[in-house]
Amino acid sequence: MVGLLLLLAGCDVPDQIQEVFRDPTSHERYAASLAQAGLDSTAAGGDWIGEGRRALAAPLAVDLPHREDGYLDPVTPTALGYRFPLRRGQRLRLDLVRDEVRPGRLFVDLFRIPGDSTSELFHELDLPPDSSTLEFDAPRTGDYLLRVQPELLRGGAFALELRVLPTLAFPVEGRDQGAILSRFGAERDGGRRQHRGVDIFAPRGTPVLAAEAGRVTRVDTTNLGGYVVWMTEERGGHRLYYAHLDRQLVTEGQRVRPGDTLGLVGNTGNARTTPPHLHFGVYRRGEGALDPYWFVEPQRTNVTPADSLARSLVGAWARARVDDVVVRASPSTRGETIERVERGAALQVLAASETFYRVRMPDGREGYAPQRSLQPATDALVMLASEPGIPIRVLPSDEAPLRRRVTDGESLPVVGLFERYGLVLDERGAEGWVPMAGS
Repeated sequence: MVGLLLLLAGCDVPDQIQEVFRDPTSHERYAASLAQAGLDSTAAGGDWIGEGRRALAAPLAVDLPHREDGYLDPVTPTALGYRFPLRRGQRLRLDLVRDEVRPGRLFVDLFRIPGDSTSELFHELDLPPDSSTLEFDAPRTGDYLLRVQPELLRGGAFALELRVLPTLAFPVEGRDQGAILSRFGAERDGGRRQHRGVDIFAPRGTPVLAAEAGRVTRVDTTNLGGYVVWMTEERGGHRLYYAHLDRQLVTEGQRVRPGDTLGLVGNTGNARTTPPHLHFGVYRRGEGALDPYWFVEPQRTNVTPADSLARSLVGAWARARVDDVVVRASPSTRGETIERVERGAALQVLAASETFYRVRMPDGREGYAPQRSLQPATDALVMLASEPGIPIRVLPSDEAPLRRRVTDGESLPVVGLFERYGLVLDERGAEGWVPMAGS
């Protein structure tokens, strides 16, 4: 076993093996504590475990940056799943703001989704207790999944913001990705070789900058690169290559900070016939050249939160104000259609983004619906005068638990619809579902 552990420590380890040897997550330890206390066999404990699994099995897709202002009902176990792509070289930044009144523990777990459907999710990291921020550098290009779930009988209001940042600073002063005129993988010399970096064009003499803190490992002159500088950055261990410099302004072994000048833009080496530019490369031991573009490309980071009117509906029931409201798998008009609902259809609002609500349908499915298509489910669509003894159930199903029965002479406002059931509110504001006439 000792020999195996030493082997694992010295090489890149397959995800399946890392999963076997990793420590349990906070979420897993909490689930185990529920089982030890016998709570996993209770309705509430079973629902909590089921919600955590559902969020992993059916996450909703979001484009980053993304912000949601939501509410997690302490009474009803709820977990939210978010799916989004990350490219190697990008950094995920998570910021979380919570209701400070007895919030309890909130489990936030990040998973990498495997490329094949037969493999299990790979757990990357979780948000430490009492922390409100998380940063994660994507080790691979692919889809990732974030699950948010409070501990049992806890919840409250929250604001979640997800952004993508570059892991490296841009290496040419005063320039951005618009100055990259040749990308990684472009054919060179009639297809005999491929471009192993990006070319960033700038006037001769423009400062070339350290993209991260690290140490200069080589200052040299070569036929291809001309005046070159190599450095190893500290945070990720990547080797950074700067070529075609007009001048080199550092020495081997020198430690540098982000933004320190390493040299000046030029066109030395095999770039003598092209305008001045920096050839910038990113390398990793055992892997060779990586595409630098995503390491340095700034992403849009500003995101508009939902306005106060939209946020006022979070945690409450809403209904469709028009016919043919599309509930989608992502907060975009391009998102996959999950369901089309008609006017009056009841939807529970879990969170609000800029122009969409994250909603849960009465059958448990989740999606996003346009804010302009929903209204509060407060005033009555119709007053229901049911016969005494008609059941009011917790869910729109004949098998759902009974909340109570209609009393003699009672008239109930139906504020929303689902299939053959109506959502009703009594004078105390309690909600329930009753079969509609003719059903």
